[in-house]
Amino acid sequence: MNNCEIELEKSKKRNENYIKEFEAWLKEKNLAPKTIKKHLSNIKFYLNEYLNYYEIAKMEDGIFEVYSFFNDWFIRKCMWASKSSIKENASSIKKFYQCMSEKEHVKVEDYKLLCEEINDNMEEFLDSINDYDDRSYYDIFM
Repeated sequence: MNNCEIELEKSKKRNENYIKEFEAWLKEKNLAPKTIKKHLSNIKFYLNEYLNYYEIAKMEDGIFEVYSFFNDWFIRKCMWASKSSIKENASSIKKFYQCMSEKEHVKVEDYKLLCEEINDNMEEFLDSINDYDDRSYYDIFM
């Protein structure tokens, strides 16, 4: 294993602990098992794929990365990206960082900024997927 692979494995191992805390938190909220499974899947993807894509980033740093995730990366890299998947992922990320703020892993103020960023830019995120789909169609067929 090279150094980058070692660091990636460390990051994923560290994220496992946060994901376990999040799972317990979701269960305390009495959410349906299917809903819990969806939130966990979305968060594992965000933490382990997106935050580690360009360089290895910590969970705490992910709170400041949602704009580029939703407005660019998710739309370009995920074949399943859609308006509903953007909304689902936004919900999962907000819940995850709410949990992390309650567990004092991130600052409450940072969590509030994350929520504002998602809420204030949701229409832009949804428009971006339309623009990307339109460009793709145009590039393929025109």
